[in-house]
Amino acid sequence: MSGDGLLSLKGRVALVTGASSGLGRAAATFLVQAGAQVIGLARRADALEQWRLEACGETVALTADLAAGTDIAALVAQASKPFGPPDILINAAGLNLRQSADAVTPESWAQTIALNLTVPFFLAQALVPGMRQKGWGRIINFASLQSRRAFANGIAYGASKGGVEQMTRAMAEAWSKDGINANALAPGFFPTELTGPVFADPAVSAMHADSTCIGRNGEMADIEGPLLFLASEASAYVTGQVLFVDGGYTAK
Repeated sequence: MSGDGLLSLKGRVALVTGASSGLGRAAATFLVQAGAQVIGLARRADALEQWRLEACGETVALTADLAAGTDIAALVAQASKPFGPPDILINAAGLNLRQSADAVTPESWAQTIALNLTVPFFLAQALVPGMRQKGWGRIINFASLQSRRAFANGIAYGASKGGVEQMTRAMAEAWSKDGINANALAPGFFPTELTGPVFADPAVSAMHADSTCIGRNGEMADIEGPLLFLASEASAYVTGQVLFVDGGYTAK
């Protein structure tokens, strides 16, 4: 994609969580291609380094386990050293333990809510002062089909992603007056580590493909346009929204 025009991210600094795999990795790569300087954050140093080498741009790999009670203030300070304070935050890291409602424990519930909902908020909160100083910022959270509907063995995950949708609206209300737009992407079924069990079963994968209006599951390239739109100047008057990138799954 061209680095010119409304979708250009030249001069922007992005922090992407979950950048070592799946949609987080794809997002980090797309942002590099659009001209951004990108800090990829994940807990697996080897996978992050492989991403950095493949991205072929101005990138930094930052290793941290967000699920382990990481010091957010210290993390943001570290992320701000290479290129200056990030003005784009992509909250792509997530956890889905796929437990039945009867099997959920206080520990597994807390773990899911912490990574999917609590960490994204406090990362954004910590980055807002830098964005406010620039008068420009983009926060992109990852919601889910389960923000709107229930799936089997997804009660904790669904609760967290329902929270992401409302949190995104509340972020917009709090910070958009400062030039900081907050939106969310809600992907359908894409082939990632998180959805591995779905794609491992051809019948289940086909069932989900048939549930879309387009007739297929997502491919990584499908997220590029929506992501760059929300991360760039093209979305200057768009905030507090959830964009479902699901092939029409939620339209049926």
